[in-house]
Amino acid sequence: MLYTQLGRTGLSVSRLCLGTMNFGADTSESDSFAIMDRALELGINFFDTADVYGRPLGKGLTEELIGRWLAQGGGRRERIILATKVYGPMGPLPHQRGLSAAHIRRACDQSLRRLGVETLDLFQMHHVDRGYPSGMAPKWMNLQYMDQIGACDHGPPWQEIWQAMDQLIAAGKVVYVGSSNFAAWNVAQANTLADARGSLGLVSEQSKYNLATRTVELEVVPACRALGVGILPYSPAGGGLLAGALTKTNEGRRSSLSDEFLARYRPKLEAYESLCRSLGEHPAQVAAAWLLQQPAVTAPIIGPRTMEQLETSVRALDIRMSAEILARLDEIWPGPGNQAPEAYAW
Repeated sequence: MLYTQLGRTGLSVSRLCLGTMNFGADTSESDSFAIMDRALELGINFFDTADVYGRPLGKGLTEELIGRWLAQGGGRRERIILATKVYGPMGPLPHQRGLSAAHIRRACDQSLRRLGVETLDLFQMHHVDRGYPSGMAPKWMNLQYMDQIGACDHGPPWQEIWQAMDQLIAAGKVVYVGSSNFAAWNVAQANTLADARGSLGLVSEQSKYNLATRTVELEVVPACRALGVGILPYSPAGGGLLAGALTKTNEGRRSSLSDEFLARYRPKLEAYESLCRSLGEHPAQVAAAWLLQQPAVTAPIIGPRTMEQLETSVRALDIRMSAEILARLDEIWPGPGNQAPEAYAW
C-alpha cells in the first residue's frame, strides 16, 4: 500500500480510501465485515462513510454496521482513519438537516453513538448549505420534504459553522474538518473565514471526479492545490461507465447503465476499452490509476460491493502511465483543457 498526507496536514492516509455506501444496503453485514478486514490486511487505513448511508433500509444503518465491526476489537479502531459526513436530512423535522450549529452538534453526537467511537478523525460537510429558496433545491432533494420544511432564504453563515466545528474539536469529538460537493469559491470562503478565527479549516474536499467527469479541473482542483486541501474523488469509475461497461454489454452481461446512456458514449468507450486491453489492465483500474496521477488528489474513494471488487481495486496502485498514455486518455476523455479562465479565455 502507498500512503500520503491528507491535504496540508501531517496525517498519513492510504492512497485508496474505502467507501462504505454499499454496506448494509447492497452488501450484507457479514460480507461488509469481511471486506473491511481484508482492507486492513491490504493496508487501507482510510475509511469513509456518512450519516445518511443505509438508504433505503434506513439512514444511519451503515454507521451502525461499522460500529459493530469496530466493536469486535483487535485494534480495528486504532488502525483506521475514520471519516463520516453531516448535512442530509436525518428526520422529519426542519432542524434535522443542513449545517446549522444545532444540527452539526447533534449529528456529530449521533454519528459517534452509532459508530461506537469517541472521536471522528474527519468530519465532512456533505454539501454546501445554501438554504435553497423555492425552486432552487438540487434535483436529488425530496421535493415533498422541501415542502414540509419550507423554503429557506439562505444557509447558515460560516461563522456559525466554524464555531460549531471548533467546539467539537475542542471537545475532542472531531480532529479534522472536510467538505464534499463544494464549489471552489465555497472552499476558498470557508478557509478564509476559518483562518480569520485561527482555525485550520477544510483539509479535504470530496468531489465527483473521473475521466468522464472533469469539470472540477476548472476551479476546484486549482483552489484545492493552492489552499492545501486534499481531493478525495468519488465515483472514480463513473458509476460503472469506466469499468468495462461496453464489454460487459457486448458479452450479454447485465449492466446498470441504460442502452441509451451507453449509446451516447459508445465511440469513447470503444477507444477507451481498446486502450485498456492494449495495456493489459481492467478499465476500472486504469480509471483509478489516472486519478492517482492527478494534482492534489489524496485518495480516490473505492466503494466495493464485493470482495472481488476490493481485491482488484488495489491493482491501480501499481499502474504507472507514461506521458503518451496520459495524452491518449486526454484525447478520449477530454477535460476542460486548462484551469479557469485559460480554459475559455486568454
